[in-house]
Amino acid sequence: MTAASVAVDPFAERPPGRRGLLAALNPLAKLAAPVPVMLLVVFSRGIVLPLAIAVFAMVVLLAGSRLPGRVVAALLLGIPLVALLLGVSFGVWVDPASVAGTDAASVTLFSIGEWQFTLAAYLVGLATSLRIVAILLLSLIAGVTTTGPELVRAMVQNLRVPYRIGYTALAALRFVPRFGHELEIIRAAHRVRGTDAGRGPIASLRRMVGTAVPLLASAIRHAERVALAMDARAFGAHPTRTERQLSPWRARDTAFVAAFLVASALIVWWASGR
Repeated sequence: MTAASVAVDPFAERPPGRRGLLAALNPLAKLAAPVPVMLLVVFSRGIVLPLAIAVFAMVVLLAGSRLPGRVVAALLLGIPLVALLLGVSFGVWVDPASVAGTDAASVTLFSIGEWQFTLAAYLVGLATSLRIVAILLLSLIAGVTTTGPELVRAMVQNLRVPYRIGYTALAALRFVPRFGHELEIIRAAHRVRGTDAGRGPIASLRRMVGTAVPLLASAIRHAERVALAMDARAFGAHPTRTERQLSPWRARDTAFVAAFLVASALIVWWASGR
């Protein structure tokens, strides 16, 4: 039997490939460290602080995780481009009266008729976009190095979240990729039978209706299998369950949270003088 003939479960939890140092930390540590900084960025003003926090989060993310080259390129090139474009879109909505009287208000970047887009409006929009980018990068520290099962295990074992809630929510999230996989199979079957011919809105609506019923039937069958599997494992019969994989809180998790918060505090102190 060749490797290609072996059926692979597309929804099974696989051992991660390239993870990095952040993957060795407890998932809760990667949430406890950035969340206070996110709140600080939300209520910050100006450009310097969110820009410095965004650079710091980018450094932590790239140094602590082994990301593919295209993802690194997207972060290094795409994030600044998004920040610059969002600065324009947010700056358009800035009230000119709120930035009148500043030196940057006298610099016109472009104008449409009598309306002028000034440098002051763009700087206000850029500050808003940098806050969004900083929050996004802080959230990626945990997002790209933690899987759903790892987070659920950490919450159940460390935060004492009832396993009935945690693993039920995880089972519900597992339905999303299952539906996508089943939808691709249904569409492939329709293409083989030639029932997806035609273009335009009517044909798209017909294809959508044609996939709704088999997708619903597949969802019901999958839900029944999941329910039977959980019943067979006595899910919910006892207040606690044994864990196959442990997710303890270690000294390195405490050190990471402390170092992250201290570095963030130094950045805030440095930015306050700018």
